Amino acid sequence: MSDGFPNSVEKWKAFLEFAINNNEILYLAIDINGEAVGSIGISPKKDYMQKNALGYWLSEKYWGKGIITEAIKEIVKLAFNKFDIVRIYATPFEKNYASHRALEKSGFKLEARFSKIVFKNGEMLDELVYAIRKENIKDLYN
Repeated sequence: MSDGFPNSVEKWKAFLEFAINNNEILYLAIDINGEAVGSIGISPKKDYMQKNALGYWLSEKYWGKGIITEAIKEIVKLAFNKFDIVRIYATPFEKNYASHRALEKSGFKLEARFSKIVFKNGEMLDELVYAIRKENIKDLYN
């Protein structure tokens, strides 16, 4: 996750207000038995990247249960229907192997790897770019 991710109650409140009141993004809570345990969102980019848009997080307690994979599949369908985009991408760090697997299980393909460009937790990490194109979801998401 980025260092700019909300890390206080005030920042969370501001972020949620922004997400709820912004028609240019699609942001959903991941709910398990009435408890918000994560979130997933698509925010199309601007300018020359306007046809691209993925970010998500999940409470550690729910890791390894296929929840993010299903959330990714669902938001991909919703986003391609809501926005005039042709590609959705995510940029997990090299050591986020669970995220790599969830994206791959959701039909995303590894498009690029940028060597040692992310500084996270005191070390330089690679950033990977996974993407799925609108024309490819018909066969994957019945």
